[in-house]
Amino acid sequence: MSEPTTSLDVRAIAKVPGGNRIRLSNIAIDLKGSEILRIAGEIRAMVAAGESVCNLTVGDFDPRQFRIPELLEEGTIEALRKGETNYPPSSGLPALREAIQTYYERDLGIAYDLDSIVVTAGSRPGVYGAYRAIVSRGERVIYPVPSWNNNYYTDMVEGVGVPIETTVSDAFLPTRQLLEPYVRGARMIALNSPLNPCGTAFTAEALGSICDMILEENDRRGAAGRPLFLLYDQVYWKLTFGGTEHFNPVTLRPEMARYTVFIDGLSKAFAATGVRVGWVAGPTDVIGAMNNFLGHVGTWAPRAEQVAAASLLRSPDEIVTYGVELCRKVQLRLDALYQAVMDLKASGHPVDAVSPMGAIYLSARFNLEGKRARDGSQIRTVDDVRGWLLREAGLGVVPFGAFGASSGESGWFRLSVGAVSMADIEQAIPRLRRGLDSLG
Repeated sequence: MSEPTTSLDVRAIAKVPGGNRIRLSNIAIDLKGSEILRIAGEIRAMVAAGESVCNLTVGDFDPRQFRIPELLEEGTIEALRKGETNYPPSSGLPALREAIQTYYERDLGIAYDLDSIVVTAGSRPGVYGAYRAIVSRGERVIYPVPSWNNNYYTDMVEGVGVPIETTVSDAFLPTRQLLEPYVRGARMIALNSPLNPCGTAFTAEALGSICDMILEENDRRGAAGRPLFLLYDQVYWKLTFGGTEHFNPVTLRPEMARYTVFIDGLSKAFAATGVRVGWVAGPTDVIGAMNNFLGHVGTWAPRAEQVAAASLLRSPDEIVTYGVELCRKVQLRLDALYQAVMDLKASGHPVDAVSPMGAIYLSARFNLEGKRARDGSQIRTVDDVRGWLLREAGLGVVPFGAFGASSGESGWFRLSVGAVSMADIEQAIPRLRRGLDSLG
């Protein structure tokens, strides 16, 4: 046996100050970190100190509250036992792509060829791959705010972001009227429904009108012009509540198939965020370019999980049974929070909320700027409001500013219910009421 070598301690050498900009690429220098992760770190510290927190910050599912489908869990284990541990094809296992093809035709009424589908390690690489395949340096990307991460993806491809401020009167969703002044010369519009962070969803009329605008703009550009694409993130489409129905551009306007790139996956519909199986469906030229790019990056989903996902998507009864229960549990939590906020509003407190339509999120307003806390400090900013909610009510929330929104309609926050129990919510509501009652 060889003698152990003496380790070389390079910790002091490798510790380079973050402000040393000359060592990094221009994109790395300017790209900002996640505000949501910063807030999550503060909450972890409180929990570690033994404080009670109803953590409504994370867009994730706690498996203690929401298990993945048994068919997916057992299928992954069985695939591993059978040795499904080597590299999958970069575009995804044929069996999974065929299952996605069947799933879309069966549940959405859209028939795609296999070369229009690529599998990714969760939905994020699909979003990034679409940006990379479509947007060149200096080209404009239109996206509503608040919305999830479009500003970061635009920066990463050196595009020019065109954020469009939305309002509660339109459920924080963009309209044709808001978008139309900016479409000339734009390369892509990025939309999401049901919407992260707001939990709202497009009507057929509103989405159809936006599709008409995109088709008209592409007709104006002609075959020789670079087209205007629509990135349509529908990863929450199985999570809708009450009378809300999910609509997609291609079903509403079949000609949109030439210009629409769908982002989708298992993560939200099956509470399977860590399983890392997503996919993209769209025009064959875009999908082919994405596959080439992402193949070099190596963003394929794990092979065993792909095998299990294919089995799940070929099981419509399992999907329906699981989806009914998942929606029931998510809606129970969202409705409890919504009703609590509306009761507080009826009591005269400066709070409000939007009735939940889909996803795992509630849009809630705590318009507390200018109020004085019980310790005599004044609440001056949105971050002061967030901090006060965390300290006084043990309520962890994320301001819409973390999703690109300005302070035009101040006091709006995302409340995410995937990682909390009903008991967590029921314990937090009285704390919130007491805190609001104490404000001066």
